[in-house]
Amino acid sequence: MLENTSQTTLPIYPQLLTPLPGPKTKALIERDTAYISPSYTRGYPLAIASGYGAMVTDPDGNRFLDFCAGIAVCATGHSHPEVVRVIKEQADKFLHMSGTDFYYDVMADLAERLAKSAPRTEAEGGEPKKVFFANSGTESLEGAMKLARYHTKRKKLISFYRSFHGRTYGTMSLTASKSIQKSRFSPLVPDVLHAHYPYFYRDIFKSATPDDCAEACLDYIENYLFKMVTPPEEVAAFVLESIQGEGGYVVPPAKFLVGLQALAKKYGILIVADEVQSGMGRTGKMWAAEHFGSYEPDIICSAKGLASGLPLGAIIARSNVMDWPPGTHATTFGGNPLSCAAALKTMDLLEGGLMKNATVQGDYLKSRLMPLKDQFDMIGDVRGIGLMLGVEIIKDKASKEKASALRNQIVDECFEQGLVILGCGENTIRFSPPLVICQEQVDCAIDIFTRVLKKHAS
Repeated sequence: MLENTSQTTLPIYPQLLTPLPGPKTKALIERDTAYISPSYTRGYPLAIASGYGAMVTDPDGNRFLDFCAGIAVCATGHSHPEVVRVIKEQADKFLHMSGTDFYYDVMADLAERLAKSAPRTEAEGGEPKKVFFANSGTESLEGAMKLARYHTKRKKLISFYRSFHGRTYGTMSLTASKSIQKSRFSPLVPDVLHAHYPYFYRDIFKSATPDDCAEACLDYIENYLFKMVTPPEEVAAFVLESIQGEGGYVVPPAKFLVGLQALAKKYGILIVADEVQSGMGRTGKMWAAEHFGSYEPDIICSAKGLASGLPLGAIIARSNVMDWPPGTHATTFGGNPLSCAAALKTMDLLEGGLMKNATVQGDYLKSRLMPLKDQFDMIGDVRGIGLMLGVEIIKDKASKEKASALRNQIVDECFEQGLVILGCGENTIRFSPPLVICQEQVDCAIDIFTRVLKKHAS
């Protein structure tokens, strides 16, 4: 077990002391309901009073095993002592000075570290990189949209169905996940088109193999979009998730990403990789793109796990692509010194063992989930890499009909037994715990998940 969960004095299992929600949690939810926007998507009544490692505790003292990690944000676990320490040290120095107008070392240090972490660094024969700091994933994608248009002098962008890139106007235009996310917000940013992402379990092309599915998706772009909808010479960038997150934790065949890169180079189109959820060690490598052979995006967008819970986003681009002059793009809070300090320590911890743990525990978690696919007719697919795993819930294997309501019920009932998980896509359950989890916690999560599944087995 790793430092953040191994101390014998610290609990690593859930413990429920009251009915859920407890009285203090109920009171908090009542105040929240009175004053907080109803647009938030709260699923079940979990409130957090404290967290450490992979455990969170509510105001009533109930303790939960967290396999959500704040939507894949708390990569190093909740309140990792080393991350907390560097945040406090930086806070004693200064809180803000705006990297848009001034210089400070933690911002430059982190930019260098991120630039050297990108696939195919300069030392490996790749091109040098530069970094722009934002506050979130959606801001990183917004900036990447601007950069792609500025650099190529082209207007159009191609995103993919089931993708999720954010909820601001530019990223909402890229997103094709749920129609409610766009309802009554038109007009959106123009010149955004969508193509098919290879989702072999539900392949609309009825392909025989995942590679055939990849070929069909690439063929759709070149022989439908480029011949019937838009000239490729007008497209600035393909924008896609290296592994689709909110769309259902869908892993593409390497043939698709490598083929898309070849197509992009053929027509002078950039590739923008959204690694907001899949990056920062979650798949066992710093960037999920590293799992797919020679695939090398021109621009990578990061956030979520980057600063272990503090708000920070980043655009990492080839230096010759990041050619916009002063004043074209900036931000007041991006690259905040506390967030940069937390991110530097996060990268230390990832490279110091947490990425390896993501591989080890991810492989173990997947080995425990795969037999459930054979045991339960309601599990259609188990997929993912490292600690980014999805379980697709269906009505039955014969029909493969999506069982969204059942998925939601399973998620709720796992919470009622002390396991925090979330859905993604229409009918998938995501397993995205902190990268500090140990095998005992994986076993605990599987035990709870299996008990809930058995309640719904026919």
